[in-house]
Amino acid sequence: MLQPRIPVNPLPTGTVIPLAQPTAPTTAAVEPAQTAVPAPTVAPRTTVQLTPGSALALAAGGGAVVLVVGAVLVSMLLAVAITGVSVALIAVVLRLLVRDLNKGR
Repeated sequence: MLQPRIPVNPLPTGTVIPLAQPTAPTTAAVEPAQTAVPAPTVAPRTTVQLTPGSALALAAGGGAVVLVVGAVLVSMLLAVAITGVSVALIAVVLRLLVRDLNKGR
């Protein structure tokens, strides 16, 4: 029941099946294409008017975003550096302990 059944490919018979011959194209009655209806026009959008106060607020907001992203990236870099230093310090301590064990102290 659980044995796979491999299908047997039939042996070639030697008979040649001819290729399909193309038929001559027939001309059918073609309906004329309908003219496309122009798309309805959309009312133009109003442009954003920046006053000097809003431009200043926008620049201050962008600067704040840059400062926050920079602080996050610097803190992540500092965390990686501290982790690397602590791993190196642990490696030195372990090496000294293993050396002391090998000397038999």
